[in-house]
Amino acid sequence: MQAEIIAVGTEMLLGEITDTNSPYLARQLAQLGIDIYYQETVGDNPQRITALLQQASQRSDLVILSGGLGPTADDVTKRTVAEFLHQPLVTNAQAKEKLTATAARLQHALTSNNLVQAQLPAGGEPLPNRTGLAVGSWNVMQGTIYVTLPGPPQEFKPMVSEQLIPRLAQHTHKVLASTMLRFYGLTESVIATKLAPLIDAQTNPTIAIYYQFPDIAVRVTAQAADHAAAEQLVAPVAAQVKDLLGDAYYGTGEHGSLAQVVGQQLITRHLTITAAESLTAGEFQASLGTISGISAVFPGGFVTYAPAQKTAMIGVPAATIKQYGVVSRETAAAMAEGARAKVGTDYALGFTGVAGPDTLEGQPAGTVFIGLAGPQGTTVQEFHLLGSRNEVRARAVAWGFKMLQNALKN
Repeated sequence: MQAEIIAVGTEMLLGEITDTNSPYLARQLAQLGIDIYYQETVGDNPQRITALLQQASQRSDLVILSGGLGPTADDVTKRTVAEFLHQPLVTNAQAKEKLTATAARLQHALTSNNLVQAQLPAGGEPLPNRTGLAVGSWNVMQGTIYVTLPGPPQEFKPMVSEQLIPRLAQHTHKVLASTMLRFYGLTESVIATKLAPLIDAQTNPTIAIYYQFPDIAVRVTAQAADHAAAEQLVAPVAAQVKDLLGDAYYGTGEHGSLAQVVGQQLITRHLTITAAESLTAGEFQASLGTISGISAVFPGGFVTYAPAQKTAMIGVPAATIKQYGVVSRETAAAMAEGARAKVGTDYALGFTGVAGPDTLEGQPAGTVFIGLAGPQGTTVQEFHLLGSRNEVRARAVAWGFKMLQNALKN
């Protein structure tokens, strides 16, 4: 099956919002073995939407449109699709009932334009909208499936997972299994080079590399007659990928960030953590704060931006800063050791460096020192990170988590 995705909305063409629906949908379709050959963005214009539908009907088995199902005058998608299919719009009773109940609960008058959200092209299947009011639709004409879905991501994503994917699964004869391996510390080009022998020889499973700043993800996907057989094909190739990329591997899963993986390891092992941050200004600790249950192992920490506060808050000797500078191995080590002593944790990290764009103490932007103090002693790593000020900070935070994860292996 060949699919085509059309995102409708002038605001995307103007750069006012970013289309996150199409990449999400493409990933879900790929999991079903559905090929996506075209993705387009079009404004709220019936003529241009119709022109795209005419092209899509000649080259795709599945055409999915997102956006333009609402009650305003510029929500033209369902009306345009209905006209293209030579079908009138009809009202879905369940969707209308939901609209009526919502209006009553909010004590709002139910206007005629609101009722448009309960309409869909005749002859199609309604796709209920659990989190919103605009009903989606599934129509078939001359062997091509046409799907309309709402634009707001909080409505779009549940409808894809709960309504669209189960229907599409009935139309495909492939069973796929995949695993997403996550890495940090190697560039995309290095990973591609290391995996080249596997990628060049791939048939089934296949290997795909994704840059997801600041991480790199590698997806291994296989298809077979059933899920168990597909998983058996994935497992040995995934193991080869991890072997080839070595210590850069930090976890497996669609959404598990490096911070979440390391945070969960700390929680599971009942190991406490603190940090003293200079150039990262609390970003490492903020990342810890996103992890449920982290308070059990993260009692708190320090943001010691000014040199004087490094001394006052965590006891970094003023003489160390004077002799070696703020941006130095010695200061990073003293920050980590001082924070650990103050809070009494198992581990502590000290971040210092130059986020940029200007130099500091003669050190170029991107120079970063991270100290790690723990039961095995104190280590310091020096990094020269590329990117904007915010990218340097984000990469420094990620390296802090990677250093901590490596320490936890010992």
